[in-house]
Amino acid sequence: MLAAFNLIDEIIKEHTKAQCEKIVHWVGASQLRFDQLFNLFLQNQGKITQRSAWPVSYCIEAHPELIQKHFPALLKNLQHTNLHDAVKRNSIRLLQYTDIPKKYQGRVMDICFQYLASPAEAVAVKVFSLYVLIKLSRLYPEILPEIKLMVEEQLPHQTAAFKSAAKKVLTKK
Repeated sequence: MLAAFNLIDEIIKEHTKAQCEKIVHWVGASQLRFDQLFNLFLQNQGKITQRSAWPVSYCIEAHPELIQKHFPALLKNLQHTNLHDAVKRNSIRLLQYTDIPKKYQGRVMDICFQYLASPAEAVAVKVFSLYVLIKLSRLYPEILPEIKLMVEEQLPHQTAAFKSAAKKVLTKK
């Protein structure tokens, strides 16, 4: 018989890849377990929220369907101005792995463009925003010129990670 799994205890225990994978394994494809994790992620409780962000995004990478019912809450959460970088980074990261419902695509684009344009935003948040915008440009090719312009303006002052992502954008026709 399996030992009881206390999600909060596991999140607080340590912040390592192994611990993240343990939580992701526990969630598996269970919507109920993912809902528990996602609710902790939304509670804006400092360390718990930050440490739950990583497993949330990895759960969606493995099981993209789990986030579908949470799109309104996810996007509402991204509207907060005082979000920790881990929350923004992993929220945007997970959008790469799931189908974004049509009714939320405009809001997702707006959020990603805001993050990409912000000089104060962390590079990882910008890079994941760029990847999501690239994904959405397949549906909305008219956004490519704006993406390219923003990337070209920032390119001389950015990191290797940003430049690598930018290369993918700048070579798109």
